[in-house]
Amino acid sequence: MTDSVHPPSQQVQAWLDRFGAALTAHDVEGALALFAPESYWRDLVAFTWNIKTVEGRDQIRDLLDSTLARVQPGHWQVEGEASATGDLTEAWFTFETAVARGRGQIRLKNGLCWTLLTTMIELKGFEEKTGPRRIKGAEHGAQKNRQNWLERKTQQEAALGTTEQPYVVIIGGGQGGIGLGARLKRLGVPTLVIEKNPRAGDSWRNRYKSLCLHDPVWYDHMPYLPFPDDWPVFTPKDKVGDWLKMYTKVMELNY
Repeated sequence: MTDSVHPPSQQVQAWLDRFGAALTAHDVEGALALFAPESYWRDLVAFTWNIKTVEGRDQIRDLLDSTLARVQPGHWQVEGEASATGDLTEAWFTFETAVARGRGQIRLKNGLCWTLLTTMIELKGFEEKTGPRRIKGAEHGAQKNRQNWLERKTQQEAALGTTEQPYVVIIGGGQGGIGLGARLKRLGVPTLVIEKNPRAGDSWRNRYKSLCLHDPVWYDHMPYLPFPDDWPVFTPKDKVGDWLKMYTKVMELNY
């Protein structure tokens, strides 16, 4: 039964507090006692540096035994409001590790964890330049030989792959390569995206005439730049191609 006395968010935070305390104390058995006999933990990079799903307390024990000393997780906090239906309580939460910040989702059944998701969101020291870290852009005052944005961009593009070698080369400039390139660009990683077709988006334009995306539009957004809210639910191929070409330019990818 769910706790009818305490609000759902308070119930989840209490579970996270007990879980966090057990992990800090390296009390693996104490942490396992917070999971239901039938339970599932899916980790996306945060603990395992991999995409990994474990089932049941024995596999969860193995995950914690192999990662806990290195990961050093903490700062478990409910994000927003939890919800409860019948014997199920669920919520989003945030947490940190020694090297990263993460976000997760939890479902509790009768006070024990049924499903747990942990996802790495950003590496500490390599935060994206958003919010208060946003680049100013403008430079005020006199400065000899100062370059404007276009001059700097042109110089950087000419240097990458000639006098400056990229850290990452992405082979294939379809939507997957373009999306990865955008992420690396935001992290400041010198990256080249190499594609055999003349233009970004040609891998879509060159397919059969009636092709549309099979997935609805809300599953297809590219990182950082969602489609407009009047975009077709099932997007025609040439429209996708034009979007990808525009995306590489707006995101300033070395394509």
